[in-house]
Amino acid sequence: MRGLTQFIADIRGARVRELEEKRINKEMANIRKRFKDGNLDGYQKKKYVAKVIFTYILGYKVDVGHMEAVNLISSSKYSEKQIGYLAVTLLMHENSDFLRLVVNSIRKDLNDNNEIHNCLALHAIANVGSQEMAEALSEDVHRLLISPTSENFVRKKAALTLLRLYRKHPEVIPAQEWALRIVSIMDDPDLGVVLSVASLILALAQDHPEAYSIAYQKAVDRLNRVPIPWLQIKLLRLLQIYPPSDDPTLQVMLQEVLQTIMNNCNEPSRNVQHNNAQHAVLFEAINLAIHLDGNSPLVNTAAVLLARFISSKETNVRYLGLDTMAHLAARTDNLEAIKTHQGTIILSLRDKDISVRRRALDLLYSMCDVDNSELIVGELLRYLKVADYGLREEMVLKIAILTEKYASTYKWYVDTILELLSAAGDHVGEEVWYRVVQIVTNTEDLQAYAAKVVFEYLKSPSSHESLVKVGGYILGEYGHLIANEPGYSPIEQFQVLHAKSQFCMAPTRALLLSTYIKWVNVFPEIKPQLVNVFERYRHVLDVDLQQRACEFYALAMRPEEDEMLQNVCEEIPPFPPRESALINRLNKKHADSEDKRPWAHSNGTLERQPSKVIRKPGTIDTNGHGSNSNGDISQEIASSLAGLDLTSSPLAIQSPSSLPDGSAALAAKGIPRLSAGPNIDRWFDKLLYTPEGVLYEDVQIQIGIKSKYQGPVGQVAVYVGNKMSAPLTSFTTALHTEEGEALTASFIKIAPSMLAPRTQIQQIVQVECKKVFRKPPILVVSFIAGAHQAIAVRLPIVITKFLEGVKLGPADFFERWKLIGGPPREAQSIFPIALDATGHIDLAKQRQVVAGHGFQILEGIDPNPSNLVGAGIVHTAVDGKVGCLLRLEPNREAKLSRVTIRSTSEDVASEVQKLVQKPLAADPSAPADKRTL
Repeated sequence: MRGLTQFIADIRGARVRELEEKRINKEMANIRKRFKDGNLDGYQKKKYVAKVIFTYILGYKVDVGHMEAVNLISSSKYSEKQIGYLAVTLLMHENSDFLRLVVNSIRKDLNDNNEIHNCLALHAIANVGSQEMAEALSEDVHRLLISPTSENFVRKKAALTLLRLYRKHPEVIPAQEWALRIVSIMDDPDLGVVLSVASLILALAQDHPEAYSIAYQKAVDRLNRVPIPWLQIKLLRLLQIYPPSDDPTLQVMLQEVLQTIMNNCNEPSRNVQHNNAQHAVLFEAINLAIHLDGNSPLVNTAAVLLARFISSKETNVRYLGLDTMAHLAARTDNLEAIKTHQGTIILSLRDKDISVRRRALDLLYSMCDVDNSELIVGELLRYLKVADYGLREEMVLKIAILTEKYASTYKWYVDTILELLSAAGDHVGEEVWYRVVQIVTNTEDLQAYAAKVVFEYLKSPSSHESLVKVGGYILGEYGHLIANEPGYSPIEQFQVLHAKSQFCMAPTRALLLSTYIKWVNVFPEIKPQLVNVFERYRHVLDVDLQQRACEFYALAMRPEEDEMLQNVCEEIPPFPPRESALINRLNKKHADSEDKRPWAHSNGTLERQPSKVIRKPGTIDTNGHGSNSNGDISQEIASSLAGLDLTSSPLAIQSPSSLPDGSAALAAKGIPRLSAGPNIDRWFDKLLYTPEGVLYEDVQIQIGIKSKYQGPVGQVAVYVGNKMSAPLTSFTTALHTEEGEALTASFIKIAPSMLAPRTQIQQIVQVECKKVFRKPPILVVSFIAGAHQAIAVRLPIVITKFLEGVKLGPADFFERWKLIGGPPREAQSIFPIALDATGHIDLAKQRQVVAGHGFQILEGIDPNPSNLVGAGIVHTAVDGKVGCLLRLEPNREAKLSRVTIRSTSEDVASEVQKLVQKPLAADPSAPADKRTL
């Protein structure tokens, strides 16, 4: 485009601005004339629009070329389309009417098979980012991201475009619906794609942690496999969003990853960029180690490394070292490792960089405790007098909080806080002196000493207005406590305080008038001087001062025997208990941040507290129980779980369908709808009383179960087979337990990310029954086979799996039966019974079901040979052993059966009754027949 080249050369050659404007005006007039002709080809449109763009970039207003830019986007030539998109992103704001004209063209380019056109369209969407564009095109961008036919660089741009749209218009993006499909891309072999998607998930997971909880497992797996610095940083940050996992497998893997990162840091490189990457990963690893357990050995190692960083010659390294050490100090119970470097931290208050000084202040605040509070507060007070003005307000708040929190004596608190008020001047917020007044009012032993000390401070030649306010309040309420001591007489108190009033603002002088009316009541000897003040203030221009003076004058002039003055001027009662406003004010100063990690707003702003592990909904807790404390049992169980033949299924292949019950609650937690159907329900029911079999099967995948239980613990082997001739990629298995406090279930290891064609893998689930539970865990298997798919099925882990049969004689059985008694520890149900092929009651199946649920069938107990009697004990880790007795009475004529469960636990009785009845009934969904047996 020689014309464009010449135009740019002319502009650059203009010696003065007038010549430049003249050349631009001439060119704009020519362009308007050309555009009006309407007979321009694509090349000419491109050339003139390029000139318009260059003019706009120079800072001149342009009012031409918008429609031509819209037309260029529809061009099939790359150079013309590129100029059109560039003009749209530069010349049009996000609410421009012209943008509505390009939405269809952008959608066409997104759906095009040309990856270059895809990228141009993604650039335009990300740069403009209007709400209308997000609503119209977000689905198309998501499709490009998840499509297996998209080029890797297109998928990277699609992920970043979605991130841009979500940050601007989060309400438009259905983040929860897309969760499983987006998370599955973390298994992509292209690391650039994974890095872009990790950025997207990091943003989405902060707002929708439940839906993206499956990303936790994938992040740990990726960290364990791929040591790439910038990806590691994002994954480590992602893990900090969630409470620490209770899965022992993930815990061990994370510990190994963090230990490796910290060990690698001991070998510094001469390459500056390598060191930067290494330090960035290390600091995030330390933050994660603190997040997982603030008192672990890893954190002690981190404290040693941080001590080296806070003494570094590089400002950035010192800053990050202090910032991370402040996070550590706020979360750990043991501050000794940090206190060792207290001198270095105090010296950092005088660092040449204000950011480092601010982080040193945060760290000193976080590491302060009873032992070093006086030293740290003293240092902060000394530094306050020379500190930057930008730091002083925050320093005042922190000194006031530390003084109140760690005050060992009343004397130290009063001395320190009044010195703070005297030194801080204009940087003392209203909350500080309000808090002083609250504490002095509520602490009787402190009142006389506070009055005496504040009086001494007011005698100095210059006292800040905040100190005058505190003095006015305290002397007005408690000045009478020191009035009889030499040097503190009423007239001296009045003279010292009133001398400061002429330098104060109207609100402070109003407060002093309230002090004087109090003195009229307790110091009648100085009443003339006080009344004189009221008289003079009756004529001031300030309405509030004038009104107060008139009212106080009227009160003071009432007869001495009148009790109104005494009633009005009674001592203010103690304040009700309340949260310190100082901490709230400090937190607000640091609350505006997009980083929503649990600790992100706490560095130097919240009180130091020990690290706490918060239960994550749906996760597993095996601490102190389960396989860790029953290693020998687990090994014995595991030896019986080897192999399961799932090559064929006794039932027809079942296509998954949606189960409406509870689906909304599951979807809210990021769990797909439960797969259901006649065969799936039948398989599940059979596995309630058998140790192994098929749990789910379709044309692509087959899931089988083999289990063994002993006492309150057990292991379930889940076998997943790929029936297709193509691999299943992004393969993931996850467990969701709704009653985490009653049942724990976790995988021993993470599943591989790919399942090869016609192969089977085994996943061992460790389970422990702590209390009686009602809802079985949900197994979610997700994978990509052409499209993303997720299968959610109930695992046959129920309370009767922990039932162990016991032998009882007739006398013992009936003695216990009568001892337990009837309701509420009895559960009974009458239901239609299943029949065999001949139409008779299938007694053999009844015995199989009862025995399969764990009951010991007792022979010769019931006089009717058709009746079944059983006994067993339910093992729980927390509630102990629970006895359970069963009586099953079939009726041949009525084709009904009655099952009665009596247990020492009401919950066990009702739950076992439901579980035993289900595989026995002819139709579990049919209503129970009420005919009498």
